[in-house]
Amino acid sequence: MTAEGHLIFSIACAVFAKKAQLSPELAHGDWWHIIAGSLLTCLLPDIDHPKSLIGQRLKWISAPIARAFGHRGFTHSLLAVAGGIFLLRTHFPHDWVIPIDAFHAMIIGYLSHILADMLTPAGVPLLWPCRWRFRLPLINSQKGNQLERTLCLMLVGLTLFWPDWTPIIGAINPDIFNHILKLFI
Repeated sequence: MTAEGHLIFSIACAVFAKKAQLSPELAHGDWWHIIAGSLLTCLLPDIDHPKSLIGQRLKWISAPIARAFGHRGFTHSLLAVAGGIFLLRTHFPHDWVIPIDAFHAMIIGYLSHILADMLTPAGVPLLWPCRWRFRLPLINSQKGNQLERTLCLMLVGLTLFWPDWTPIIGAINPDIFNHILKLFI
């Protein structure tokens, strides 16, 4: 998926997370914190690819990560998400400047990247170091990004105009995201 697709998809996921009230912090959070937090981290998993948008700007980090793990390796896994949350929560003071709703949105942004890459034929190693690839190949990035852009914009429209996501999420499990976050926070 392209950087543009990841940015648009991240907005759709952030809007969905707030409207679906995936956590109390997201439900009551400020829209500016949530959108900004999501956009801030939605390209971060591609730090493992030196030719990606973020990899080109941070080559000194990107090149060693690419050599160690390859593209769509560790950084595209749930272990990277858990490790990132753990590092942020243990190495930063509890009164740091990032609001809690923005922190939750940063997690949504990172996860949105992984979810978006699952929509491509290459998939992602969600359970890294296990080599299984999880995929639902709806987007083929080899054929240009028109389909990708259209799908992502449709998702933004759907999340913006769907009146209330809570009954849908409540039918699944209303506190699942909160329980997951409590494991790491």
